[in-house]
Amino acid sequence: MAIEKVAFNLGRNDEEPNINLANELSNSKNRKGIKEIVDGLYNENEQIANDCIKVLYEIGERDPKLITEYVSDFIKLLRSKNNRLIWGSMTALAKIASLKTKEIYQNIEIIKRAYEKGSVITVDNSISVFAEICRANTEYEKVVFPILAKHLKECRPKEVPQHCERAIICINKDNAQEFINILKERITGLSETQQKRVSKIIRKAEKI
Repeated sequence: MAIEKVAFNLGRNDEEPNINLANELSNSKNRKGIKEIVDGLYNENEQIANDCIKVLYEIGERDPKLITEYVSDFIKLLRSKNNRLIWGSMTALAKIASLKTKEIYQNIEIIKRAYEKGSVITVDNSISVFAEICRANTEYEKVVFPILAKHLKECRPKEVPQHCERAIICINKDNAQEFINILKERITGLSETQQKRVSKIIRKAEKI
């Protein structure tokens, strides 16, 4: 059984067994084993649940199609009291957002609340989720791009480079100028290295 191979069940407290299991399940496309790991998200033992979300987003990194059918589970777990499950689920959603934009957009308020209350990792991955949804179609863009724009205006300076790099995928000829203007306002408060990263994204946006 796949669940027997997660770190806790092997008496381990590192992530190597979980990564190995993700490799095994994704390489073999073992959907039965993956379902077993999804069921483990609801295990009463929090450490097993934590191991399972790690396995799943690692599978999503390797082959996102293998976890797309569990989009509702990841959305549901954004309301968990377990922070590890929250940011792990947002990480998983970031892996499958381009494949499940409709389902995620239908739950945009849940995504937004998790983003507003979330840890650094939750926020990082929610930006990727927002960007994927935003680029899916113009109706989604009307709702989601303002969230991204507000975030880039208000986030901590050190977040600006990474988050604009995540957001660039949804920039088009209609929203490019607003995006560029925001980054030009933020760039003055950044370090030299950060400014180089943001300048690169500005140049990319100017070519759209």
